Amino acid sequence: MQGRFSHKINAALERHLPERRLFLKSDTETRFIRLRPVTQAVAICGGALFVGWTIIATAVLLMDSIGSGTAREQAARQQATYEARLNALAADRDARAAEAHAAQERFNLALAEVSAMQERLLASEDRRRELETGIEVIQATLRRTLQERDAARSEAARLIAEAAGETPDARGADAEELAATVSFLTDALRKTAVEREEISEAAAASEAEADQLARELALIEERNDRIFGQLEEAVTVSLAPLDEMFRAVGLPTDRIIEEVRRGYSGQGGPLTPIVMSTMGGGAPEPDALRANEILRRLDEMNLYRIAAQKVPFAMPVKSAFRFTSGFGYRRDPRGAGTRMHEGTDFAAASGTPIYATGDGIVTHAGWQGGYGRLVKIQHAFGIETRYAHLSNIRVKVGDRVSRGDRIGDMGNSGRSTGTHLHYEVRIGGQPTNPMTYIRAARDVF
Repeated sequence: MQGRFSHKINAALERHLPERRLFLKSDTETRFIRLRPVTQAVAICGGALFVGWTIIATAVLLMDSIGSGTAREQAARQQATYEARLNALAADRDARAAEAHAAQERFNLALAEVSAMQERLLASEDRRRELETGIEVIQATLRRTLQERDAARSEAARLIAEAAGETPDARGADAEELAATVSFLTDALRKTAVEREEISEAAAASEAEADQLARELALIEERNDRIFGQLEEAVTVSLAPLDEMFRAVGLPTDRIIEEVRRGYSGQGGPLTPIVMSTMGGGAPEPDALRANEILRRLDEMNLYRIAAQKVPFAMPVKSAFRFTSGFGYRRDPRGAGTRMHEGTDFAAASGTPIYATGDGIVTHAGWQGGYGRLVKIQHAFGIETRYAHLSNIRVKVGDRVSRGDRIGDMGNSGRSTGTHLHYEVRIGGQPTNPMTYIRAARDVF
């Protein structure tokens, strides 16, 4: 029955696939292979399946190659974007630092100019007092001269009256003496008039000089007001970003400033009196009050800068890197489910320098479980930073480090899937997002 079924299939296929013979000839004989329709159909189907499988496999390989190439290109684009962003942030930070430095230089120049103007103002005040004293002396001399002139005129009138009432004999006897007296009085009056004119001219010149000094004093006061305004504006512009930076990370600025002031409160030197005014005793002048307020705010800005050095606002990695994991819950890279990631990961080449992000004291420098090689730094205000998975540690416990000091090298120690830095910031032992501090200082440093 099987033969009849095969015969029927061959007969059905023979219209499309007639029987073929494949001859194989050797030196001594010739043989042939009969290719029945069923055999040809099986060969054609097998070849078609093989060609189809080849096409599908090739397409899969091409799609995989294209997909991996696209992923690499996307990763390269993301890395280029990160690097461009970091370069822009670095340029912006350098520009801010240059602006702060320029503002500090302008403020120092303005203080020097204010000091010079204050000296000129004191000199003009002394000159004005001297002129007032000179004018008073001239006026007193003028009054005395006028009194002497009036007395001389009265004496001359009296002598003339007495001479007119005498007898002709007595008049003749005293004529020469009377003429001499009148001549003396006339000369005295002439000299007095000349002196009076000179004194009047001197008084007019003194009044003109006093008016000129008054105008100069007004110009100096106007210039001082303009300079004080510029200084107040510069201090406000410089102080506002510092205050906002601390508030952005949730640090109480009043408590921080007071703590820094207590830590930097050393005083000394001989006790000297405080000069409140150039005009003697009494309340301070408005300019002195404005200058004291500017100095107070400058001291506050300096306290902010001291506090900023103690808070981890800087980046722990200065070389090229990429962010591989942020702060918060994530899937564990070792397949242990979802866990809290208490820091930020920066990936770069092995041995990349790691730097302290703020002033502090090293409290741990060695191996610690899953952290691997770990450095802990205790900063002010209850803040601690951690630098994990290092390949090399360059500090020891008890070392006092400053912002920007190199403390280790990036590595792959501990529970890690590759070379990177695990960076943490903790306040009172509780982890917080390190990027909050880095972003807060982005527009200041």
